[in-house]
This record gives sequence, structure tokens and C-alpha cells, in this order.
Amino acid sequence: MVKEIDQYLITKDTGYYVDCTFGGGGHSSYLLNKYTDIKIIAFDQDNDSLKRFNENSELQKFKDRIIFCHDNFRNIKTNLQKLNIEKINGVLADLGVSSKQLDDKARGFSFNSDDFLDMRMNKEQELTAYTVVNTFSKENLQDIFFKYGEESFSKQIAQKIIEERVKGDIKTCNQLKDIVCKIKWAKGKINPATKIFQALRIYVNDELGSLQELLNSLSDVLNIGMRAVFLTYHSLEDRLVKQSFKENENLKIINKKVIIASEEEIKANPRSRSAKLRVAEKTI
Repeated sequence: MVKEIDQYLITKDTGYYVDCTFGGGGHSSYLLNKYTDIKIIAFDQDNDSLKRFNENSELQKFKDRIIFCHDNFRNIKTNLQKLNIEKINGVLADLGVSSKQLDDKARGFSFNSDDFLDMRMNKEQELTAYTVVNTFSKENLQDIFFKYGEESFSKQIAQKIIEERVKGDIKTCNQLKDIVCKIKWAKGKINPATKIFQALRIYVNDELGSLQELLNSLSDVLNIGMRAVFLTYHSLEDRLVKQSFKENENLKIINKKVIIASEEEIKANPRSRSAKLRVAEKTI
């Protein structure tokens, strides 16, 4: 949804904009190419993203206009202070897991993988999905699956995990998927383990906590008349963004009806099917 992001985010074609989830740099590259007088402050807690940036010749031509912050976007205020940047002209947060992370099965996000059950976006942090699955109590697992995955079989799946891990550690993504499939059968094309993997990923990376801190910072970092654009991919994120925009007296909601991907976009990028775009503008 690059064109929609451009349409709603850029209200001034100069100054600093923040890309909270740099990933492969697609959004930033498009904006930097189109607007020659803007600069991007790029956040990503994944070291692989910085490595890709340094190795990408297309992105390297913008290196003088990109400031890379190897950090979680929840720390946006601290990083702007370190850079002596008081206010910015826009915030973009594309909250989906990057395609690079999903496609790299070694990262442990995919349930079709015999690799280690990892799921860390920041490989320097200690907590992994393996630790959660193999050491947390039945009650804690049940709570995580229900709260972050909205999984109706949370109790049964948690119990099955406890039973299976007595036989040996649950080490791989496929092992966990197979355990879930003993409780829950496939309906349609959606894998039965989808909600469990989502819940673990959100919990391991404290995604909702990070998002809330970013939302709380918008009034402090945005210039008046400038915008925040958020792309969400599941209901928990979307509700949090929608509610925060509504409750913030310093923000005006620009699109009262959520913006979704066009049929053309979905054909080109099937993962955009669940994307929802919300926009708010700093008023005072």
C-alpha cells in the first residue's frame, strides 16, 4: 500500500520522517526517491535489516538521507533526543512481520519449518518461543494463546503441550504445529496453528506493549499538522491503534473508515489482504 501511505503521510516534502519498521526498506526507498528533500529516520531492532541496507545498492544511494536506529520503535523519543531532533513531519508504522523474516525459516516464525522455535525479531534478546513453550505453566500458556491469538482451543492446546513436553523438549516449529494439529483440525486454507504462532510471536516480542508506547509518544514527536500512518494486520493491533487515536485529544482522525488494500494490491502481494490503514494528524 505504498501509494496510499504516500498520499496520507506526506504533508510536507521536507524535513524528517520516521519509518518505524524499516525491514527491507521498500517504503522508505519509495518516499526518498519521490521526495528529494526529506530524510528518513529508520527504526529496526533486527540486525539483519541493517545488514541488508548496507548491502543494497539501491538503498545505498540514499545513505546520506537515512539515519538508521537499531532499536525498537517504542524508544522513538529517546532516539530523537539523542539525534537532537525535536519534532518530525510524519510517522509510518507498518506493523506486519517483514517478508524477509517470514521467509527465513531459520528465524522460527513459520510453522512449516524444522528449524528452532525462535520468533525473536531482535536476536539479541534472551526470551524465545522455545523458552515459553517448554517452561511456562499451563495457565500461562493458555492465557497467552487466548489473549494474543484469540484461540478458542487455548486450554486444550496448552494441556497438550504440557503432556508432550514431558516426553522431550519441543524444539522446532513443525513439532509445535503437529501438537496443535492433534487438537485442532484444518478448516479451509488456514493452518490450525496460525493463531498459536501469532500469539507466541506477539508475546515473545512484546508487540502490543511496544505499539502502545509508540502511540503514547505521537503527540510529543510530531509537528502540528503532521501525520501518523499505521498499517495493522490483525484485530488486536487495529483495536489498539483505533482506540488510541480516538482517545488522544491532540490527534484528529483523518480516515474515519479504515483503508484496505485494493484488489490489484492483493494480487501483487497476498499478505496485504489483512492490512488496515489508519491515519491521524497532530492538531495541537
